[in-house]
Amino acid sequence: MSDAFSHADYLKLVNAAASGKRPYFFDNPDIDRLIAIVLAMAGELAVARERLDTVERLLARKGTLSRADIDQFRPDAAEAAERGRWHLEYLARIFRVLQQEQELLQRGPAEPSSEEVSGELAR
Repeated sequence: MSDAFSHADYLKLVNAAASGKRPYFFDNPDIDRLIAIVLAMAGELAVARERLDTVERLLARKGTLSRADIDQFRPDAAEAAERGRWHLEYLARIFRVLQQEQELLQRGPAEPSSEEVSGELAR
């Protein structure tokens, strides 16, 4: 961060509210808030994962590293593709529950479970 752009300026910028009415996608706005928090944390973890990947690659290449080495690192095409695959797999894991729910909705009513069938037969 440059001296002209202070820490307080940065915090004000990243915490600024969007203009207009906030869209809600669920009946309960708390669910939207929770999802926003989880996605923000997921984004932070993805950034940390990339930085760790950078550290590992630089250590493997050079045996030493500096903060400048980490900040200036640019992955080559193969490394970028590997990171891209990781991101896709990561997002798939995060959204797996939602994807499974969507698939259930598309399939229609579920068949009764074996426990439900055995309970009916026992009556």
